[in-house]
Amino acid sequence: MKTSELKDLTIAIVGGGYAGAAAAKALTLLGADVHVYEQATRIREVGAGIGLRPPTLNLFREWGIFDAMAAVSSPSDYFEILSATGDSIMKEEWPGIHDYAEETKTRLIHRGDFIETFLKVLPADRVHLGYRMETITDEGGSARIGFANGEQIRADLVIGADGIRSVVRKQLFSDAEPVFSGEHAYRIVISAADAHGLVVDDNLRMYLDAKGTKVYLLPLRHRNQLSYDITCLSEDDSWTPRISRDFLVGLMDGFDPRLGRITRELDMAELTCRAVFDIDPVRTWHSDSVTLLGDAAHAMLHHQGQGANQAIQDAGGLTDALRQADSIPSALALFQRTRKPVTDELQRISRQSWDAGKVEDVFPGQKPAAAGSLEVRS
Repeated sequence: MKTSELKDLTIAIVGGGYAGAAAAKALTLLGADVHVYEQATRIREVGAGIGLRPPTLNLFREWGIFDAMAAVSSPSDYFEILSATGDSIMKEEWPGIHDYAEETKTRLIHRGDFIETFLKVLPADRVHLGYRMETITDEGGSARIGFANGEQIRADLVIGADGIRSVVRKQLFSDAEPVFSGEHAYRIVISAADAHGLVVDDNLRMYLDAKGTKVYLLPLRHRNQLSYDITCLSEDDSWTPRISRDFLVGLMDGFDPRLGRITRELDMAELTCRAVFDIDPVRTWHSDSVTLLGDAAHAMLHHQGQGANQAIQDAGGLTDALRQADSIPSALALFQRTRKPVTDELQRISRQSWDAGKVEDVFPGQKPAAAGSLEVRS
């Protein structure tokens, strides 16, 4: 679309998480009138650590926000997988580090810092809190949204970035429910001083045992913290299961004793407990004036660490499509055509999880590599 056409666009983004914040920044750079509508009444520091991959960071350079993200993250050289007792199974440099004009290492960041940094680079009057979407209608040349507070808006383009339980997806594209993975994830951020010597550098490590339990250690040394994640098999598909300290400690039987000590000392009030879900690939992401983006389009399991990265790369892909196409409908078709094969494959790979005895099954015919090596770059 022509620059003048892009500057005349009104764009409403439903959801202020990874996907919505990234899309707002990228599309604002086009000159469009972009507004984000988030149902939370305030932005809180929630969640744990994530790894931002080189393709994502290269987009941040293009958008002029790399330095802001670098200030609240740590560069990481490699990912290591270990047995429960700490024997190395594989250790490999993050892929993509040398793919760009400047060396670009994966960076480890807290989700709260990520969202806060994005919101700081957006005009304050473009982010609207306390707006829970109830209805959406594609009217052909525009779309209309109704919110629980009684307000309604129209926009030339509406982006559904409202997560795995997306209302936009359910009302317009698919009423299929999220799919339970048979796993739970228990997450917390602790002080590096409470990590019993396991925070030694800025590299992500995962311990796994033969029972399917995985422990992820993601250092946040710029915060002097550690993001600690235990993922285990479970038949309980409630969204927020309740567990006990004794249960968690029992999961650490056979693991490095230091992991047992960390687990025994956790503040249970700060622990996030959730059943792990993804969604089956959605056949169609868009109509004439509405598109899905991020988890709303392709929520995937966390085993490949790709959820946030693919949401951000969606934002880049949608921005490119709007520049290249001659209309919004053709841009949305191009966006889906470009991004969907990538995310479909990552959804498939992420469902394979990890198994200490089946590494070669995940990487047939090639040298075992870190989880990041499976990423399909866009």
